[in-house]
Parts: sequence; C-alpha cells; structure tokens
Amino acid sequence: MKADFILQTLNDSHVDYLLIGGMNFLFRHRPVLTYDIDVWIDDTAENRARCEAALAALEAEWGTSDDDWQPVARRKPGWLARQGVFSLVSPYGSIDVFRSVRGLEDWRACRARAVTARTSAGVAYMGLSDQDMLQCQLALPEQQQRTERIEILRRAIENADDG
Repeated sequence: MKADFILQTLNDSHVDYLLIGGMNFLFRHRPVLTYDIDVWIDDTAENRARCEAALAALEAEWGTSDDDWQPVARRKPGWLARQGVFSLVSPYGSIDVFRSVRGLEDWRACRARAVTARTSAGVAYMGLSDQDMLQCQLALPEQQQRTERIEILRRAIENADDG
C-alpha cells in the first residue's frame, strides 16, 4: 500500500478529509494490520467533486456490482452522492470513503478537534482525535468493538488530560 501517495493526492486535490480507522490508529498509536485507508470527507458538493477528481487521479475503481465495476474516471460527475460509504481499489491501495461516520454527527466539529500530523515520509494529514476515535468504537455493535483499541484510546485520553 502506498498510503503516502494516496494522502498526498488527496492533499494536492484540496479534499477536506479526516483520516479515520486503522491507518489513523496505526500512525498515532500502535502498528495494526490494515489493508485500506479510511477517509471521512466533508460532505459538500464541492468537496465531493474534489474527492472524485483525486480518486480518478489515483486510478481508483468502483461499482455497485461486477457488471457496473469501472474506473471512477469514467463515471459522471456527482457519483459520490449515490451512497454513504464507498470501498474502492486503486493501484496504490484500497480506499474507503465515508460521507458520514457512525457515532459522529458533525464533520466540522470533528475537524476542529482533529490532530494535524505527518506520516514517516512527511506527508501531512488530519486525523480523527482520540476522543472521536473512541466515540466511533463505542458506537459499534459490541461484537465489532475492538477492545484493545478502546483501552489504548482511553489511556491516551487520560494521559493527555493529566498533562
């Protein structure tokens, strides 16, 4: 996976996004096995259009079925408005794009709490805060919650409050 290239392409396309999921956790806390990059985008028409352009530049592919599967560059503008979550593949890695996130209601409020960071290669990104990552975990059905992540996030929040 070429996470740096994916993030840099989103940055170059001026996509308003927050890195969420396992990759955000990996960069900020502990190595975890993850096979994709999850991003939560600001769900405005203008930002969806920038994200569509970035995904086309990444040679991403998506479809509602095998018969519909194709490079996103061939899709009519506005296709990201079709559903809430998209799982795409690209030569650089799999990308999940979320227009909303369970447990979190306001993208802009989460962005205000987000952590600005850089990958080990120096690519800038905005990552979901520990508090918001914890909220996402707790919003999942109990059998899908990752207890180790919950404990790590609780300790990180506690340590930040103590500092």
